[in-house]
Amino acid sequence: MEIHQLRTFAAVAREGSITRASELLFLSQPAVSAHIKAMEESLGLSLFERTPRGMVLTADGARLLVKVEETLRVHREFLEEAGRMKGRLTGRIRLGAARSTNAAILGRFLSLLSSRHPEVEVELHHGGSAEVLGGIRRGTVDAGIYVEAGTPDADLATIEVDRFAVYLAAPPGTVATGEPVEISALAERPWICPNSNTCCGKIAESLFETHGFRPKKTVSVEQERVTRTLIAGGVGLGLLHAPSAMEARDCGEADLICEVCDGVSVVFAHLIGRSNDPVVSAADAIMRDLAG
Repeated sequence: MEIHQLRTFAAVAREGSITRASELLFLSQPAVSAHIKAMEESLGLSLFERTPRGMVLTADGARLLVKVEETLRVHREFLEEAGRMKGRLTGRIRLGAARSTNAAILGRFLSLLSSRHPEVEVELHHGGSAEVLGGIRRGTVDAGIYVEAGTPDADLATIEVDRFAVYLAAPPGTVATGEPVEISALAERPWICPNSNTCCGKIAESLFETHGFRPKKTVSVEQERVTRTLIAGGVGLGLLHAPSAMEARDCGEADLICEVCDGVSVVFAHLIGRSNDPVVSAADAIMRDLAG
């Protein structure tokens, strides 16, 4: 039984999905499926039940998962100790990345981490900004990249790695854009709004408060790509990050009414209390180099 097969088994068990496990492990989906099949054939056991909801552990699989996680922990500790003995950084970093994170930033970070510290493993967790921040606080991720619409809390060490504006967008031809628009006059129209603890949710709440109104109808949506699709389909008004807003305008999917926020930060963050962790410290140094 190969250690990489055990890692694959644990990832599929955690995620309940071959697709998500392949993203975390940077493997193709056929490779992940092949690892699971090889394990099942070698052991003579069925480890997962394939269901419409995803991959569900069988009773045998659940019992073995405990041993697999223990084996992987011992393996990591072994490599970390060996790395300390020879003076090279080893270990694992669990990195949260908001879905709206610029792929180029994440790619440059992972490339530099791989070249400087080839023995450090990366476990990538995608989610919304609130999920990433929550993961940092709960300790389920070691560090993360997320969108910060306000001021980061004092217990976080943060590095701004990107910055963008946010625009109010409307279905094409539904709002006159040739002259300034009174935002409060749009209260009668449906608004597509994410949860108030998200970047655009906070900006929307601030916008409503500043202009003294609440939309008569709101549509709750968590993902920006869905917001953009609904705007293009004529469902209502919504907020879009600058790159998506410009693309939607150029494609004729939306009209941009106005810029509502000129500086939303994308930050790399970890708890200040983790600053002395060697792997977290190395990741922080790389991000500072990239932020320049």
